[in-house]
Amino acid sequence: MQNKFSILNNKTILITGGAGAIGSNLVKFLSNYDCEIIILDDLSSGYRENIPTKKNIVFIKDSILNEKILKKIFKRKIDFIFHLAAHFANQNSIDHPKQDLLTNTLGTLNLLEYANLGSVKRFIYSSTSCVYGHDDRKLREDFATKLETPYAISKLTGEEYTHFFYRYYNMKTTVVRYFNSYGPYDPPGKYRNAIPNFFLRAKNKKPLIITGTGQETRNFTYVEDVVQGTVLTLTTKVSIGETYNIGSNNETKILHLAKLINKITNNKAGIKFTSRRKWDAIKRRMTDISKSHRDLDYEPSTTLEEGLLKTWEWFRERY
Repeated sequence: MQNKFSILNNKTILITGGAGAIGSNLVKFLSNYDCEIIILDDLSSGYRENIPTKKNIVFIKDSILNEKILKKIFKRKIDFIFHLAAHFANQNSIDHPKQDLLTNTLGTLNLLEYANLGSVKRFIYSSTSCVYGHDDRKLREDFATKLETPYAISKLTGEEYTHFFYRYYNMKTTVVRYFNSYGPYDPPGKYRNAIPNFFLRAKNKKPLIITGTGQETRNFTYVEDVVQGTVLTLTTKVSIGETYNIGSNNETKILHLAKLINKITNNKAGIKFTSRRKWDAIKRRMTDISKSHRDLDYEPSTTLEEGLLKTWEWFRERY
């Protein structure tokens, strides 16, 4: 694996959304190589303290909608782009659909245009399993999409623009679809993910709130595995123009997840059930990662319990 990632050495890499939950873990991984990292993040959902202080990292607080800053960045030769910046996530997009459209669609198009003009060697677009919508099957990349929120619509639109630049301009692009990433640097709060919000309530000895029956399943994927799958796309030409699921082999009931977090945190407050959110009718979400394994040699290795223990260790120190 180490030899595969030698492609990173002596490269200049732009990461949008590099202060976010996945982005900061990606920065941490890449910073171990002999490359220069430029992070562009407006800190709308990321945190400056997530970024390690290293001389090969440059942080710019700004937006992908600001073309002046993009012109400045692309005066330099950028080799690789990891585009993770997004207006996150489903409920936030329902509450603020225009901002979602601007950031996730126009912002992505901005970046693609400058990347194309700058002859970037590889462009990796980070998408989401939300583009599959309500589908109980084991999800393959070629399945039709059933979009249920503005977030899913805008992220899929970003995928389509990315593929267009591959087809029309011969730009070397790849799309990765993340499945319920979790781990260090993922904060609790409004619009945030279930696991950090569960941990916050458990730390405060409050019952964990499940919206639904708890029998719903998700494909929780530890962030280090997500980062591995993302960077592996650079190591082969086979991935150019393709879309990949980046998930785990774990299909987990939300009730099991809540019980496991209560066990890890020694929270005796139990679990409370509330009605499912109007937009969330998804009872099962499980990915097929056979294509990622075949083409990228992607092999998620972190069990759910291992990942939760690592996350809890970080969470206790931060919150």
